[in-house]
Amino acid sequence: MEPKTIDLKKIVKLLYGSKMLYVKVLPVVFVLSSLFIICIPRYYTCTVKLAPESTRAASGGSLSALASSFGINLASKALGADAISPELYPDLMKSTDFVVGLMNINVKSGDGKVNTTLYDYLRTKQKAAWWNSALGYVLDMFADADPSAAVVPESINSFRLSKTQMDMVKVISGNIKCSVDKKTDVITIEVTDQNALICATLADSVKVHLQKAITEYRTNKARLDLEYTKKLYAESKQAYEQARYKYAEFADANNDAVLKSVTSLMEDYENEMQLKYNVYSMVSTQLQAAKAKVQETTPAFTTLQSATVPQKPAGPKRVFFVLGCLVLATFITSARIIYKHSSEL
Repeated sequence: MEPKTIDLKKIVKLLYGSKMLYVKVLPVVFVLSSLFIICIPRYYTCTVKLAPESTRAASGGSLSALASSFGINLASKALGADAISPELYPDLMKSTDFVVGLMNINVKSGDGKVNTTLYDYLRTKQKAAWWNSALGYVLDMFADADPSAAVVPESINSFRLSKTQMDMVKVISGNIKCSVDKKTDVITIEVTDQNALICATLADSVKVHLQKAITEYRTNKARLDLEYTKKLYAESKQAYEQARYKYAEFADANNDAVLKSVTSLMEDYENEMQLKYNVYSMVSTQLQAAKAKVQETTPAFTTLQSATVPQKPAGPKRVFFVLGCLVLATFITSARIIYKHSSEL
């Protein structure tokens, strides 16, 4: 049995003969796809790139370099005890505590119509497709009232969030993306929002909050040591001043004394004062070292790409969507015509 051949001329002639069907289908698809995509609000994207201070040990040699070329970071295993790996930054930004810390950011729109917190902006100022708004309205009719919906962000307890607050956490977390290049440790933060100025503002705020969180983590032990050293410094200074006062008071009262018991007691006061001074001097040196340690452990960040207000929306791509729908409709219509007249081919 010979295989059946496909006659392209017949197919083209058949499709051309059904051109009126295309004339009916394609305009309808064009109108419907246009109406659909117009209902979806446009959004903007702002990208920020950071290069954090490297905390890797210098060991590893050629083996680490070879592993790095394959995207494997062997040196990250050698991080210090007070260092946080850059690979954990995306997880840190997805944490509830980090997201809740962003809710109190003040955001403003370019036209001045919006000037409120990020929490209130996302809860009350966001646009949505009409079908999403209708669905949300119906669901709100059957849902219980949430008394904490309008709570100020400062009083939000990340340990116990209400349903509305958890929804806002999910929205903010979904609008923020963070990725880290395993070879270079470059942090890329991408923020999406419906307003161009708010998008750039949020991107810059996320960068600042991430730097603050990393700095607090990296300097936590050094700051605790500094506070303890400050306490010791205050105690040693007070003890030295008390010993000095006792010695000076006793020396003034017994300036012309010749008794051995008096001079011996004066020497004891002087020795005690000198001992307190030695402790005070040593703790003072430790205090300066503790301050230097905090500065040493404070990470430095280099901004490779700052937040910039986007000029063009990132999506949705309305023209491409409509063209895609037209191409798909053309393909489906052609397939239906060919299938219907397959016996004639």
